[in-house]
Amino acid sequence: MSKIIPNPPPGFDDLSVGEQIDYVQSLWERIAASPEQVPVPEWHLRILRERMEAYKANPSAGRSWEEARTDIEKKLRDR
Repeated sequence: MSKIIPNPPPGFDDLSVGEQIDYVQSLWERIAASPEQVPVPEWHLRILRERMEAYKANPSAGRSWEEARTDIEKKLRDR
């Protein structure tokens, strides 16, 4: 049975934005510590299947992780 938890939890709004981010990050780390318990929505699985099929149909159409990461980092620097 699920407990009803106030949203946001008491005291959350009194935290600075940085502290709120730290709080949320620590919650996620607790959840991620047991990945086998994290449900994966069906639509995520569907997208993964579609992308895998697209890759198998044309493996040279994609980019390496290194290329993608370089592009992402450049875009973040240019902001």
